[in-house]
Amino acid sequence: MDKTEEALLAEAYEVLNWRIEELMSAGYPERIAIILALRMDIDLHQATELLGRGCKPKTALKILL
Repeated sequence: MDKTEEALLAEAYEVLNWRIEELMSAGYPERIAIILALRMDIDLHQATELLGRGCKPKTALKILL
């Protein structure tokens, strides 16, 4: 693996961790936060907004997937 690939991998890891932290801060349990964070097609704003409107994490997960 060259330095460019290492840098890209490190950046992807940072983004994934950031997404997990944001989702957990919004109220998702860790397991659901990881599932959602891994799906880059899921918008974090939409995911957090669902909880803000009173949606339970398991229900939000079903809606988002």
